[in-house]
Amino acid sequence: MDEKIEVGNNVRETLSNYYNDIRVSGLTAEFKYLDNSKEFFWTPPGYSTSISYDSVVAILNQNAPLYQSIDNRWDTLRITALNKELATYTGRLHSVMTDTAGQISKVTLVETGLMIKRQDGWKLLCGQTSTTSD
Repeated sequence: MDEKIEVGNNVRETLSNYYNDIRVSGLTAEFKYLDNSKEFFWTPPGYSTSISYDSVVAILNQNAPLYQSIDNRWDTLRITALNKELATYTGRLHSVMTDTAGQISKVTLVETGLMIKRQDGWKLLCGQTSTTSD
């Protein structure tokens, strides 16, 4: 199989598993998919600057108990393999979150990021998530 196709397939599978794990285990399931390195950074929705791995972990730990379910699903997803260890992705996704009081919020997000292959699999190295109108 062509290396770029294989990388693309592996990254697509990782991103699919990422959201499946959040559906099953909640926000803290994200830890498995985040690159715990000094190079990691992310810009979450509503932020004007990026934040570090430790800040993302703190936010996830703080918010995880507030939700009984989170269902993120890709509407579109484009993956570009840069080499055998790096790939970019961009896509639009729909998120349905139900808090512990039963309140449901739905949002459409656009996400772009860089994935890096580590010994224990593909990880999110950096990127940005933004809300958008349908």
